[in-house]
Amino acid sequence: MESTHNTRQLTVRGVIIGLLGLLVITSSSLYVALRMGALPWPTVFVTVVSMAILRRFKNSTLQEINVTHTMMSSGAMVAGGLAFTLPGIWMLNADATVSPLSIFIITLSGALLGTLFTIIARQRYIVEEKLPYPMGQAAYNTLIASTTKGKGAPLLFTCMAASALFTIFRDGIPLIPAVMVLFAGNALIPAVSIWVSPMAAGIGAIIGPVLSLVWLGGAVFGYLLLTPIGIASGLFADMAAADLFRQNLGIGLMVGTGIGILVKTAWQKIRQFKDGDKKPASGISIFAIPQGKSRWVALSVVIGVLVLLSAGTEISFLQAVITIIGIYLTTQLAAMLTGQTGINPMEIFGILVLLAIQIVWNPSTIAAFSIAGVTAVACGLTGDMMNDMKSGHLVGTRPSSQVIAEGIGGVMGSAVAVVALFVLKDSFGGFGSEMLPAPQARAVTAMVGGLGHIPAFTLGAIVGIVLYVVNIPAATLGLGIYLPISISMIMGFGALVLMGIKKVIGKDRTTQTTEKTSLVASGFLGGEGITGVLLAIIAMFA
Repeated sequence: MESTHNTRQLTVRGVIIGLLGLLVITSSSLYVALRMGALPWPTVFVTVVSMAILRRFKNSTLQEINVTHTMMSSGAMVAGGLAFTLPGIWMLNADATVSPLSIFIITLSGALLGTLFTIIARQRYIVEEKLPYPMGQAAYNTLIASTTKGKGAPLLFTCMAASALFTIFRDGIPLIPAVMVLFAGNALIPAVSIWVSPMAAGIGAIIGPVLSLVWLGGAVFGYLLLTPIGIASGLFADMAAADLFRQNLGIGLMVGTGIGILVKTAWQKIRQFKDGDKKPASGISIFAIPQGKSRWVALSVVIGVLVLLSAGTEISFLQAVITIIGIYLTTQLAAMLTGQTGINPMEIFGILVLLAIQIVWNPSTIAAFSIAGVTAVACGLTGDMMNDMKSGHLVGTRPSSQVIAEGIGGVMGSAVAVVALFVLKDSFGGFGSEMLPAPQARAVTAMVGGLGHIPAFTLGAIVGIVLYVVNIPAATLGLGIYLPISISMIMGFGALVLMGIKKVIGKDRTTQTTEKTSLVASGFLGGEGITGVLLAIIAMFA
């Protein structure tokens, strides 16, 4: 790769374009999250928008486009973290009084911590472990396709157009079903369906057979083995009891992975100390401490957030300390899951940190939602930032340029998201209604009172620790057990198609085929992602 040290990267025009795009992306993302309970990654969409605008200027570079789309997308997952948690306050009490300032402090604190802790995660998961980050790869392929070196541009943009057209006929003009039912289910076996999504199939192909099939294996185990065997044997009274056990088991596996990261890294650190090896071992970046001035900047951010949370919200000082530690661990887990699967269950991470605090304290309702909210925002921003960092790493963008862009975008996105939240609340008469059902926030509301099945959660956590220590992707397995089987089916389908193609063409042409399938998968991701964002913007203004 050519040196990009002196190339144009963080520019005034890029900042202006990034912030203008951020206003629209953040507002529409908040609306989509409240309306549908899901949020498409905006990564490829903002890449195309940034590229289309900056290519009109002289001397624009891939790195400048990369930094600009990093800023433009930064508010989207901040909005998602906010929408997936805090509306629960008004679902429990429609007359609850919460100041916009305190909501802004929660959101801003999450954005600052997410940016800070992502810096540590980047080295481990992008540079050392080289996780795929499917959305980041799709953004990179889109960037490269725009240059003279992008020989695969026709294939990429053809697949992108086909995926966009498919999404229009599925979501905009509903002629294509969003989900296909493969088995209607019965008293023992739940219904089996598959999500009709080019984007999800593309993710399955990009992350590869191992992770995709582990993910699918989790779904097969949870839905087609654990549930029917448990009901037939009397372990579960009915399907609802089986679902409760399965969901808590999946959550436990993801939490166990987070604990496993800590345990494995601590063990490596101890062995390194005993051996007298001063050279950092692979995998100890979770304990990485910034050096020199960076150390004091990082410490200042943590102390500043601690003061903000304890003085400007209902979270107490000690609760804020534990919350920050919990966010540090969950952002590392969010970075890993996003890299492995392209999925970032930010509201689950918020619930987990809240549950850890509830072991010691009994926070007020608003404090409980605040803890979940600041965690979800931080983890959401981490996932988005890691996707951008992946594409930046591939095109040679300076990480410092992206961190500054993400920091600016995170702060501005926090303000925009809070304003949009209160505007939508007043416009639609609150949350939990038909127009703004906020399903993820409703799920968080149900979990504020505690775990639904502690034994299943504990079992999952123990198994998760063991599996991670022996290098089995327990979090991906847990995700398959927890999420609807329709998502896991389409991910597995994408991986199986890729395996079939490679089997047919033979080993001699595998490299060339991998490049082409990567472009096809990236096109599928980009087309559905772009169209999903556009449809959301149209719906918001309509």
